[in-house]
Amino acid sequence: MDNRRLFLAILLSLAVVVIWQFLFPAAPPRRMPPPAGSGALSAPAGDNEGKAGGPASGSSSPAGAAAPATSAGGTGASTSEEANASPVAIQPVAAQSEETVALVHGAARAQLTNRGAQLLSMTVPEVGKRDRVELVRRRSEGPYPYALAGRDLRALPLDGVLFASEKALDGQSVTFRYNGPAGTAEKRFYFDEHGFFGVEIRCSAPGWGVILGPGIGNPSKAELDSRYTQRDGVYRTTEGVQTLNPKSENEAKEIPGRALRWAGLEDNYFLVAAIPQGALGRAVFQPVLAQPRDQAARFIPVPPKDEMSAEQKDFNREFELVLQPAGERLALLSYWGSKSYEQLKALPYGLEETVQLGSLGLLIRPLLAGLHWIYDHIVPNYGWAIILMTVLIKVLLLPLTHRSTLSMRKMQTLNPRMQAIRERYRPKLKDKQGRPNLEIQRKMNEEIMALYKAEGVNPAGGCLPLLLQMPILFAFYRLLSTSVELRGAPWMLWIHDLSTQDPYFVLPIVMGVTQFLQVYMTPQAGDPAQRRLFLLMPLFMLVFFFAAPSGLVLYWLTNNILTIIQQAVYNRFWKIEN
Repeated sequence: MDNRRLFLAILLSLAVVVIWQFLFPAAPPRRMPPPAGSGALSAPAGDNEGKAGGPASGSSSPAGAAAPATSAGGTGASTSEEANASPVAIQPVAAQSEETVALVHGAARAQLTNRGAQLLSMTVPEVGKRDRVELVRRRSEGPYPYALAGRDLRALPLDGVLFASEKALDGQSVTFRYNGPAGTAEKRFYFDEHGFFGVEIRCSAPGWGVILGPGIGNPSKAELDSRYTQRDGVYRTTEGVQTLNPKSENEAKEIPGRALRWAGLEDNYFLVAAIPQGALGRAVFQPVLAQPRDQAARFIPVPPKDEMSAEQKDFNREFELVLQPAGERLALLSYWGSKSYEQLKALPYGLEETVQLGSLGLLIRPLLAGLHWIYDHIVPNYGWAIILMTVLIKVLLLPLTHRSTLSMRKMQTLNPRMQAIRERYRPKLKDKQGRPNLEIQRKMNEEIMALYKAEGVNPAGGCLPLLLQMPILFAFYRLLSTSVELRGAPWMLWIHDLSTQDPYFVLPIVMGVTQFLQVYMTPQAGDPAQRRLFLLMPLFMLVFFFAAPSGLVLYWLTNNILTIIQQAVYNRFWKIEN
């Protein structure tokens, strides 16, 4: 009887357990996502092959997917056996189709593709203009900016795979992840509060680096062929800003990362600069040839000189910049935009040093400020602003040019007396063997200088206006070559861009004519060497200005016209006085 009661109690207990499990099943083990910035990046690519889920190629899963975490009783308490077990397999991460993602900050717009998580487009506004400019060079094939390269500076297979993308809820950042046969990588892109374009990258490939360039912007063929156009690599170390010209570099140029503050690519008016936010291994400027392909280009490494074909020698050269981290992670802030001195100076990192004004900076900045003031307050046209600025400069220099003109007039009146001195010494200037008699020449020069001193004439006074104008001329040239505000600025009629040459060469020819007229009207000094210099000057200036920026020719042409008017007034009053 007791045994029957015990057996019945056991059956009832089993029934209660079975019914309880049926009505209240145990919770399944929780699937824990990997920690931010790790997860898929902590496992090598090969760990996913031959395991549950298969290779990531062509498969799709959520960006943060990971393998289940083993737990005991659903509480998360690990056993000693689990602690000694091999790492858990991480699920493959990839996308099934190609897509683009846009990030916008103010007027700047970045367009990224999930194929390789690369930058397809970066458009920024031009200073003082409504137009936008594209800073990513068109190309017939990749890699694009922020692609990955190996130790040999060649693109990695990761650049061709489809990353899974996850855009932040606020739309200010996007994260791309991939884990599969090509490797493991994660890239996060964002704009910060200063407008810098940031990227954080982790990658499983050994010795990897991130690519910027090749090239910057999409210059026209005329700009590419112009000797005034610069396309340089630029970087800043503890010793200051340095530039590299791709035309003079045949091999990759390596910059150690420990001393590097930032590195980038530039042209006359725009800059792309990457600022490391942490330890950097090295930066490498790789010169490449831009092989024309319709409206785009194909970039190839510069071959050795003895292997370069005649066709390749005519290709334009650019730099491709590769930044390699010192560890497993690389964080960069990048500036994409205009080389406006004031705009760059307002930002950290000293990027304004890329606007290299040289020793004429003290003269260029007032000229640029004056042009901006005239443009903002008098006439909204930089061509007329240059003309008004030239008039103002001429007025400021009038006291000096007046004294110079009077000095030349006096020298003109002294010319017969100087010629008489030369004729008197001419037979004695050489000995019987035809050798110069230095002692006689010295006496002749001393007598001529005594005449100058007695009459209060400066023999170099005739060259003074030219010597005063040359620094201003070079300052205007530098201003037009570096001031993004004058890029694409029109004047009138056929002059649509003051920073480029006159397409019909009308301004240089008119300038040459006015230069000859100015020399003809200027009083000629008695010194034969000085007369020859003045006669050759129009020819020199015509050659110099023939392919110069239109704004520079406009400045010199205006100065010539004002000088002609000034000389006409002097000639009229000189005749009245005599």
